[in-house]
Amino acid sequence: MKTLAASLLTVAVLTASACSSDTTEPESTPSPTSTEAAQPAYVAELQSTVEQLMRDNAIPGAVVQISSPERGDWTGTFGTSTIDADDPISADDHFRIGSNTKTMTVTAVLQLVEEGRLSLDDPISKYVEGVPNGDTITIAQLAEMRSGLYSYSFDPEFNATLDREPEKAWTPEELLQIAFSQPVNFPPGEQFEYSNTNTVLLGLVVEELTGMPIAEAFDERIFVPLGLADTSFPANDDSSIPDPHPQGYMFGTNVSTIDTFALPEDEQAAAVAGTLKPNDVTDDNPSWTWTAGAAISTVDDMTTYVKALVGGGLLDEQMQQTRLDSVQSVGGGTAGYGLGMALFGPLLGHDGQLPGFMTFMGHDPETDLTIVIATNLSTVPSGEGSALTLVKGILPIFYGSSYQPPGDPARAPGAEESTPAPTPGG
Repeated sequence: MKTLAASLLTVAVLTASACSSDTTEPESTPSPTSTEAAQPAYVAELQSTVEQLMRDNAIPGAVVQISSPERGDWTGTFGTSTIDADDPISADDHFRIGSNTKTMTVTAVLQLVEEGRLSLDDPISKYVEGVPNGDTITIAQLAEMRSGLYSYSFDPEFNATLDREPEKAWTPEELLQIAFSQPVNFPPGEQFEYSNTNTVLLGLVVEELTGMPIAEAFDERIFVPLGLADTSFPANDDSSIPDPHPQGYMFGTNVSTIDTFALPEDEQAAAVAGTLKPNDVTDDNPSWTWTAGAAISTVDDMTTYVKALVGGGLLDEQMQQTRLDSVQSVGGGTAGYGLGMALFGPLLGHDGQLPGFMTFMGHDPETDLTIVIATNLSTVPSGEGSALTLVKGILPIFYGSSYQPPGDPARAPGAEESTPAPTPGG
């Protein structure tokens, strides 16, 4: 989605909120708190890195969770849940997780393939009528973002409606009608292009084959088996977030961020100085993202989930390997995308950006390092996803000072990457 984060591990987003200057601590929380009594050796450097990045990028609040058999586990909270208030963010807070939802939708699809109820080579026209090129677009091409279908998130009138009616409940059919009214961008399989339309279509396939609403399918197939008690998929008319939760903030509007999330240069300086405040979009209805981005979770649940997503536990061994093998380079370097999964250097997972929130979850299958970040700002003033901004700063702590993070294949359409990778296409 344009404003969604939709974004997997290799997505780049975590932003800053209102900080008064680059010499003050993030608002409301002078120092991060930890759930661990004895802190791992990396904590001091990680804390100072995150604090500086939040000051420099106006990120109001963040939760960072690290799980590492070698380096130790740690959870830290930074900043405030509410701008200009003494309201510390909590490690138990619920966040809209945006495009991390895509991994759940594709997981359900792959489970149905395991059960023999569909094939990755099936054309989408077998399940949904009226899809442009539907006879030649496969289930796999939708999951791998290679369908060529226009992403409804770019439509100007759609974005204007989001601004006029932020609590509007959208149906999947309305979203697809917008997408199908536009020409396709390229023939199926010709190239990679991130599109929310793809995952909305896959959500309809899951509902048709399971005979249940997508929220029930997620519960039965993912949330309950993994014990994700704080993860949910809201009804289309539900704009609420379970308590506790922070307020969610966004610079600009949906219309102003169609082409770029970057603020004009003078406004960027004002945002970092704290004289330009982001908009509170906490209660904007996420139904416009549906199975591409509407889920809600906590950092604890996301850590459990991404370990199973990458390491196994949701699919049988053969299908899990098929998923891992599907990840291929997106333009070169160490950024890649596959069957609802992104590669960000050594980490596999996804990220997600929705108005007000940005999250990142990544797991290294070689070292079992897991990094999960959640923020209450969608993009920083320069246009990069807030969580990715923090991830990029953290990775050298674990992979060496010379480590250069790749680009983000799963970034929300229209999102900027302020620190591109040195490799082609990053």
